[in-house]
Amino acid sequence: MSTGAHADRAREAGALTAQKDETAGNDLPCLCSTALLRGQKAVTIRHNGALYRLQTTRQGKLILTK
Repeated sequence: MSTGAHADRAREAGALTAQKDETAGNDLPCLCSTALLRGQKAVTIRHNGALYRLQTTRQGKLILTK
């Protein structure tokens, strides 16, 4: 992998760094949807070997489908 690719991955990882959600009052990681979607309307998420689609609606809601 090139140095530029490593830098891109590091930058992406930084954008997806989990933060404590102070408003929820718990210690669960909180990921911002804008960091996941990165300006796209939909993204594919791989989980346990299966592919899922996370997309936004016109109303600004999220839909996760298999």
